[in-house]
Amino acid sequence: MRLKLMVTLTLLLFIAPLLVGFGGVIAPAFSWLPVLGLQQLSFNGWLQMLAWPGLSHSLLLTLFTGLGSTLLALCWCFIILKQCWHSQYWFKIERLLVPVLAMPHVAFVLGLVLTFSANGWLARILHHLGFSQHLYPSVIHDSYGIGLLLTLAIKETPFLLLMSMAVLQQLNIKQLQQVAASLGYNPQQTWFRLILPLWLPKLRLAIYAVTGYSLAVVDVALIIGPNQPSTFAVLVWQWFNEPNLELLPRAAAGAMLLLLLTAAIIILLRFIEWLLISYCNQWQYRGVTANVKIHNKTGSNHRIAIKLSQALLLFPLLMLPTLAIWSVAQRWRFPDLFPSRYSWRFWQQQLEPLQSLMTNSLILALISSLSAIILAIVCLEYRQKYQRGLSPWLITVPMIAPQISLLFGMQTLIYTLPGQHYWLWLSWSHWLYVFPYVYLALDGAWRSYDVRLDQTARSLA
Repeated sequence: MRLKLMVTLTLLLFIAPLLVGFGGVIAPAFSWLPVLGLQQLSFNGWLQMLAWPGLSHSLLLTLFTGLGSTLLALCWCFIILKQCWHSQYWFKIERLLVPVLAMPHVAFVLGLVLTFSANGWLARILHHLGFSQHLYPSVIHDSYGIGLLLTLAIKETPFLLLMSMAVLQQLNIKQLQQVAASLGYNPQQTWFRLILPLWLPKLRLAIYAVTGYSLAVVDVALIIGPNQPSTFAVLVWQWFNEPNLELLPRAAAGAMLLLLLTAAIIILLRFIEWLLISYCNQWQYRGVTANVKIHNKTGSNHRIAIKLSQALLLFPLLMLPTLAIWSVAQRWRFPDLFPSRYSWRFWQQQLEPLQSLMTNSLILALISSLSAIILAIVCLEYRQKYQRGLSPWLITVPMIAPQISLLFGMQTLIYTLPGQHYWLWLSWSHWLYVFPYVYLALDGAWRSYDVRLDQTARSLA
């Protein structure tokens, strides 16, 4: 009974902000904001948004960086899994995943800026090697969004690897490889023709989460992405911060368009998945002799995959020394490789005012993460016991839906409530995004657990 009450409470805590968020963005999008005296439905916000110069370019940038980074991260993930799964090197990859995933996005992107900017570390090294500065390709605020695309792909590949671990454990890869070998498939063919169509559907929700984040990311795009014009999520964020509150319908319309764009891309990805799996299934039905030969260069491919995994997992961690040196650099003239003078004054100036901010961040992180872990375990135990629980699609809605769309709707309602219980609302909004990640991370372990162990333990009690 207590277990059921906890699951019901979790469901209410989860659904309430979703309804509030989506309702709070749809109503202002059609110019219904009684707080501002707007009580007549109209399309003024949509007309203002569509009249914005450079809107089409901004949308194309969003599609290119969001969809491109998702597909690139997925390809990198599959290459690493295909060559390194359960090899001697795979256990090193597992140990590196946790620190890489724990690294904040902003810290990683700032490290990239300090390394690859026009006066960054790489430009200084190339200058000392005798290369012209004009030949240096800039990926910071480039107009095509290449830097943003690569940054998102690098940061999301470890997440897909983490989600794939639970998926592949459920598939029993060793047994599949033995069956495929008995049918005449080499290791390369086994991964492409047998494992890929089983792995991809089970990773579907994680892929959609990466897509939703990549299309709607704001902080990373502000630091490293294009700015003239910017991506559409950054543009909507700028509209939300306009001092003229009467322009809020335009921002709400932009948030709603971003939500619809994300839904359309997810439908497109589902169609691509269907085509790919259908093609793989045709391979299986044709048999080995009718299949196109895939060259089995195991040694070279394995080395390439190891180098790729090292680059993707160690590269974010290499940004930490860069940030540390820049934080104590008082004088660093171009093209010197290292600062000529160091100082702790930046730390001394900022440490005291940042103490309260760091304390708030730590408390929020502990509250949201601990409550998410407890409630996720309760929901998984309930599903294990009664064979029913929360829908995975419902769980991933906050991960897939653009944050700027959902949070704007929640903020609109909070402003209409009496009192200043901002700690409660902030903790709740943090929990709403932490809970899905915790639930999905633990879901694979719970599905792989053999319930016969519980039966054996009860028989021995």
